[in-house]
Amino acid sequence: MSVFEKPQGPESLDTPKRREIPKGIATKCPACEQTLINSQLRENLMICPACGHHLPLSAITRIANITDPDTFQEKDGTMAPVDVLKFTGSTSYPNRIKSYTKATGLQDAIVCGLAEINGRKVSIAAMDFNFLGGSMGAVVGEKITRTLERGVEEKCPAIVFSASGGARMYEGMFSLMQMAKTSAAVARLSQKSIPFFSILTNPTMAGVMASYASLGDLIIAEPKAMIGFAGARVIRETTQQELPKGFQTAEFLQERGLIDLIIHRREMRAQLSRLLQYV
Repeated sequence: MSVFEKPQGPESLDTPKRREIPKGIATKCPACEQTLINSQLRENLMICPACGHHLPLSAITRIANITDPDTFQEKDGTMAPVDVLKFTGSTSYPNRIKSYTKATGLQDAIVCGLAEINGRKVSIAAMDFNFLGGSMGAVVGEKITRTLERGVEEKCPAIVFSASGGARMYEGMFSLMQMAKTSAAVARLSQKSIPFFSILTNPTMAGVMASYASLGDLIIAEPKAMIGFAGARVIRETTQQELPKGFQTAEFLQERGLIDLIIHRREMRAQLSRLLQYV
C-alpha cells in the first residue's frame, strides 16, 4: 500500500481533458496547420493569415468579390443533376446531392451568369469545390458550355474559375462527355476572336484540367494551386520516378510555360480589370 493515495472522484488531480473546438467554429489550415476561426477566415476571403494559403472559396463569394456590385445576373440557376445511371452504393447519388445542396445552397458545383468588371460586360462562371469536390458532371459541363456560348452571343469575354477534383464518377460516361463538349465550346469562342480567361484555383485536376481549363487564351492560377491530371502518387507509381519538388503546383507549371500568370486572390479583381482593357 502506497503512503500517498491518488484522490478519487471530483477532487481528482488528473489532468483535465483538452476542450475540443465545436464543429463549424474553426478550421485548421492544411498548409501550416494553424487553427483559424471560420468567421475571420471568411472575412479574409478564405486566405490563411499565417501563411497565405488559399482555401476553397464559395462560388457566390468569389463572383461577388470579382464583379461590380449589383451587376451579376445568374443564369441556369435551376439546373440540377439527374441520377441517370441509378448509381447504387453506400450512399445514393440523389441523397448526396441533397446533402450538398443543403450545405451549400447550390443545385450543383457551379454558378454562372452575366456581370460587369469595372464596367466591362463578361460571361462568368465559378466552380465550388465545397459541392462534391467540384466534380464535373452533366450539369457542370452544360453550364460551362453555356457560359462560353453566352460570350459568343453577348460578344463579351468569358471567364471561368475552376476548382475541381475531376469528372463525377456517379455519372460515368455522361461526365466524361463534358470534356469534349466544353472544349468544343472554347473552339467556337476562339473562332469569333472572343477571349477566354481560364482561372485555376486549388485544386484543378483530372478531366477539368484535361479539357477546357487548359485551353484559355490567358491561363491564370492562384498561388500554390495544385494543378494536373493524375495525382502525384499515381504518376510516381506508374513511372517509377521521383517527382521534382513542387510538382503540380502553379509556380512549377508557370516556370514551364503552362500558366501565364499567378495572381493572389485579393488582387484578382484589379488584375482582371487591367487585363480586360486589352481585349
